[in-house]
Amino acid sequence: MKRTFVLDTNVLLHDPSAILRFKDNDVVLPITVIEELDRFKKQPEMTGRNARQVSRTLDSFRQQGHLIEGVSINNGGILKVALCSRETLNSLPIELEHGNGDNAILAVALEMKRVCQCQVVLVSKDTNLRIKADAVGLEAEDYETDKVDIDELYTGTKELIVSSDEINQLSKDGVLVLNGEFFPNQTIILVDELNPSHTALGIVNYGRIVPLEKIPTGSVSRIKPRNQEQIFAMNLLLNDSIPLVTLVGKAGTGKTLLAVAAGLHKIADERIYTRLLISRPVIPMGKDIGFLPGDIKEKLTPWMQPLYDNFDLIFGTQDGSAKPAHWRRGHEELIERGMLQIEPLTYIRGRTIPKQFLIVDEAQNLTPHEVKTILTRAGEGTKVVLTGDPDQIDNPYVDAASNGLTYVVEQFKNEPLAGHITLSKGERSRLAERATMLL
Repeated sequence: MKRTFVLDTNVLLHDPSAILRFKDNDVVLPITVIEELDRFKKQPEMTGRNARQVSRTLDSFRQQGHLIEGVSINNGGILKVALCSRETLNSLPIELEHGNGDNAILAVALEMKRVCQCQVVLVSKDTNLRIKADAVGLEAEDYETDKVDIDELYTGTKELIVSSDEINQLSKDGVLVLNGEFFPNQTIILVDELNPSHTALGIVNYGRIVPLEKIPTGSVSRIKPRNQEQIFAMNLLLNDSIPLVTLVGKAGTGKTLLAVAAGLHKIADERIYTRLLISRPVIPMGKDIGFLPGDIKEKLTPWMQPLYDNFDLIFGTQDGSAKPAHWRRGHEELIERGMLQIEPLTYIRGRTIPKQFLIVDEAQNLTPHEVKTILTRAGEGTKVVLTGDPDQIDNPYVDAASNGLTYVVEQFKNEPLAGHITLSKGERSRLAERATMLL
């Protein structure tokens, strides 16, 4: 049965192409949504770009007919812009009579339900608005087109109970063929069925299990993996045939440090890539402190300090108090030589990035559309690494199941171009690990 979906502004800011994702059903945009898009379009970040893209899409449909009467969408549905009736707004419960954006959207959805005598669904990423919709008798749901089941998120690793002979065969022949379902570049832990302490580590390569590559001299850029998960992650990061690597894990599991160490090794030691480019979204945790003084370098320092901390750990430059006057932190020399570039994601759109090792840190704060924008910037010979923790999201428009990082993990798990590891064991300190578990 055909349905009518009334969209909240946050759905369009999350996915600018959401209008086209409801198959042959009708899509209604309350006029207050257009007003809110107009306010958001002036923002310089991805939110502003998404708002402007939606406005351009609506303008193209406007040229086909009057939006207030309805315009056909390519998939067979009808797109409408609906005005808010004062009479319907006044019919809301007294607590909701005030004409703010959310209440106006509720009023439009109620009016559509009364007029069309069809199933009307309010779609919003705002939990409270969905609750209010339910309270006034409206059906409401989250925008789930790009959602993943976070509890079933692909981990990138699989443990297999095998015979001792099969473990020995992997070591001797360098290849092992087993029955079962495997994903490309999935890392494998082989456990002896008779002796659990007898194990071997491998990786899926075109349906076969092959041994992991040895990490150069046991460490990379002075960083040595401390557990199996980090060994798996480092192997994916050092494998030039895997241009996309995703690392998901809680705080302190080493995601960013491993990625930075591997990137430095690839540009400075092996010279496979011309530059290490590191970027992260500029989204504050908690209340924003407002505009920062100084030039672009000074403005970015608070946002990029976690990255500088990783470089200090690698180069051993945490403390410069006893150093000579000409002393510089490790990353500063790399920047001067053009081997390292650290910048906010704001500047990536529109670029072509060839032959670079690109790390996007805190990728859990990006929408699927934003991650798509980043990945389509990758030129020939570029490796992209996405790192993040879905449990630490500061972007109000995404959650653990709908952010760009987890979306990429699920969408690329069948692709030979990609590899993924979920890291769970904290290695920052005993205190950090305990805090993650208890708090």
